[in-house]
Amino acid sequence: MLKTPAKHGVATRILCIFSIALLCVMGSVQAVHAHPDDSTNSHHDCSICSAAHIGLSVPTVMTAPIVETTPLAPAPAKSAVISRPVHTFFIRPPPAF
Repeated sequence: MLKTPAKHGVATRILCIFSIALLCVMGSVQAVHAHPDDSTNSHHDCSICSAAHIGLSVPTVMTAPIVETTPLAPAPAKSAVISRPVHTFFIRPPPAF
């Protein structure tokens, strides 16, 4: 069971629940929103229709690159035996006469 920290007051909890409920209600309104089929204008003045086309503008934060030196791994020792698969270009052996 989750315990709610005691430092949050009742007003904060009510505000959080209200915000979540408002988000759910507005999402439902946008999902079921429709205009009559016989309407002739393009509904550019409808704020609910335009809400779907509004993008979230998030500022881009550029940070300086961090330059650190790292040691290189030693090269592996060379192996004397080279194992390569044998490629055969037939699906069965040649016929025996």
